[in-house]
Amino acid sequence: MGLSSSDFLNLLVSELQNQDPLNATSTTDFINQLTSYANFNEQQSINTSMTSLASSFSSLVTLNSVNYIGHTVEAKTNTAELTNGSATFGYSLTSAASNVAITIQDSSGNTVWSGKGTGNAGSNSFTWNGQTTSGTQLSNGGQYTIQVTATDSAGNSLLSYTTMTGTVTGIDASGSTPSLLVNGVPVSAANIIGVSS
Repeated sequence: MGLSSSDFLNLLVSELQNQDPLNATSTTDFINQLTSYANFNEQQSINTSMTSLASSFSSLVTLNSVNYIGHTVEAKTNTAELTNGSATFGYSLTSAASNVAITIQDSSGNTVWSGKGTGNAGSNSFTWNGQTTSGTQLSNGGQYTIQVTATDSAGNSLLSYTTMTGTVTGIDASGSTPSLLVNGVPVSAANIIGVSS
């Protein structure tokens, strides 16, 4: 309901004008209504300030994101774009794994490559050469997703998260929160875990 400050005052004045003179509004009720008006007016002021603050914050985030352009970043995501015939992914394991299976899928969900990965505790890196399992080189520009299955000898999952590494080439500010374009893939600045020149 879009009740404005003047609407609220009009209601209050109408109530005073139309009250029964033999049963007038008590002083306490009138004070409560005036207090409600003051609270209402203050809440509207706070809402306006919050909207302005949110807009300023969004502008600040966009401006700050410009600093990433041209830098190589590592971000928590499982998608990367095939650039110059390769895509660099990473994954973090909670402890050393006895079995690490890696699958690369295209944007339609089709598996294009599968193989084994390293199982070191902590960060592991995997650079995919852009070739299918049968050796066919895929074209640059497609977005590919990595799926990592890492288990210990008892079959317990050890995967913490996956990452991709790439160069920030721009910013997409079309949404409510700006995204960095890392080799063409939109990534939230909140998901950046490493930056290098």
